[in-house]
Amino acid sequence: MNQVKRRQVVRAGTTVEQMVRAMADMIVTGALSPGEKLDEVSLAARFDVSRTPVREALRELGAMGLVDREPNRSAIVANVTEAYLHSMFEAMSELEAICARLSAERMTIDERRALEFSHRSSARLVHAGAKDEYAAYNTEFHSLLYRGAHNDHIFELVTQTRARLAPFRRAQFRLPGRLAKSYDEHDVIVTAIMRGDAAAAGQAAYSHVAIVSDASIVFATAKGE
Repeated sequence: MNQVKRRQVVRAGTTVEQMVRAMADMIVTGALSPGEKLDEVSLAARFDVSRTPVREALRELGAMGLVDREPNRSAIVANVTEAYLHSMFEAMSELEAICARLSAERMTIDERRALEFSHRSSARLVHAGAKDEYAAYNTEFHSLLYRGAHNDHIFELVTQTRARLAPFRRAQFRLPGRLAKSYDEHDVIVTAIMRGDAAAAGQAAYSHVAIVSDASIVFATAKGE
């Protein structure tokens, strides 16, 4: 579905997408606590925008499960339980395993080369400790796997699930040593795909997301300590 409205530029150069990301990260890191009211006027002042983009951002955060809102009541920060996070990551593990397996079977030569090149190039980000840049690269790496599966329905399912988990997947990179571990896990996936080993690629992708789940949940549950 076309998300043109999501990228609408609002006053002060802030986009709704940027607001969603900033607020999602604040919720995941504990800067905004479960049950805390999200007042539209205060948020508009904080981001120097009108209330209209604030409402759009809150709607998107609600769709991600990070904000609760009842009719005629202020939005509040949702209490995302560890059990719920596990359930979403469990689904993500299965979907990514399918994508990796199909990529090993269906990727063209050019797609395989692009995946390998992207992976090798990310080593410089790991060495530099560039967390934000690596997080952006990580999104693209997984997108290459999703597209490489050559299945439009699975692509839609996996990207929707990833969108809901995005703030938690970004949080993993705040943990010490996580960038290097992520690179090593990607290396196993890429090696299997380059060899055309569908079973190994699927297992490697499943294990990778399971580890991401553990790392993300450790950070999310420890943020308030």
